[in-house]
Amino acid sequence: MVFGVNGVAIDVVDRHDSGVDQQSSDIVDYYTSRYREDGRLDARPQARLERTRTMELLRVLLPCPPARVLDVGGGTGEYARALVAGGHQVRLIDLVPSHVAQAASGQPPVDAVVADARALPEYDDHYDATLLLGPLYHLVHREDRLTALREAVRVTRPGGRVIAAAISRFAGPIDFAATGRLTEGAIREARALLTNGVNDPSSNFTPAYFHRAEELIDECRASGLTDVVVHGLEGPAWTAAEAAADGPLAEVVFTDALDLARVYTSEPALIAASAHLLATGLVPETDKQRQQIR
Repeated sequence: MVFGVNGVAIDVVDRHDSGVDQQSSDIVDYYTSRYREDGRLDARPQARLERTRTMELLRVLLPCPPARVLDVGGGTGEYARALVAGGHQVRLIDLVPSHVAQAASGQPPVDAVVADARALPEYDDHYDATLLLGPLYHLVHREDRLTALREAVRVTRPGGRVIAAAISRFAGPIDFAATGRLTEGAIREARALLTNGVNDPSSNFTPAYFHRAEELIDECRASGLTDVVVHGLEGPAWTAAEAAADGPLAEVVFTDALDLARVYTSEPALIAASAHLLATGLVPETDKQRQQIR
């Protein structure tokens, strides 16, 4: 145990003991030294749509409070605090110690621990629902993503729900076009992403994997989840909200984009137009199905 922000005690899983790889170290360094996660969800129309729609869907998908919810990759606790305030019993796990310290010291404070999504320090079947709103796009290799999803399934009770977010394969280039930043380099990366889904390592982001909707469904099913549904969080008009952000119709266009995001939330033909995808699935009820996962 160490003491973080404002002297709040937080549990830390030793990174050396847990065999942290270079990719994980790069992620920790990025969020510690180069980028502040707190405040991200208030910064842009896209992020406001992401936050609003995520919370709306969590209210529908999660059991009635007080449910036991594990928030894996929960960052500085934006969603965890909202769920705690709503009566849920939440534990947050994140790879970045400074994120965990902020989550633990916020209001309301969140029970938080530093750990890797691929090796959760939690008992089997302990939670009513598990959230993976951050880890999947930071895991470049499919087997790592499946490991994280299977860990979420393991710690969630039979019949419970796993909810996992991913970044759409097309989000970056579409964003660049909407905001006047589509350079020749961005076009080259857009073509490369069509093939492998891995971002340019020289970009101003960590190594990341961007999903097609059908890939996310396949990975959720391969991890053992059933009844998988994918939502497009920001909806097909989020780029209009971005383009209008500094103009007189900014709030009108934002509201319209939010309305369309609700209407087309799980429309297969449109979900990939969102910047973020949100998959939800159920943990199998039978012992035989559970054993096949483990």
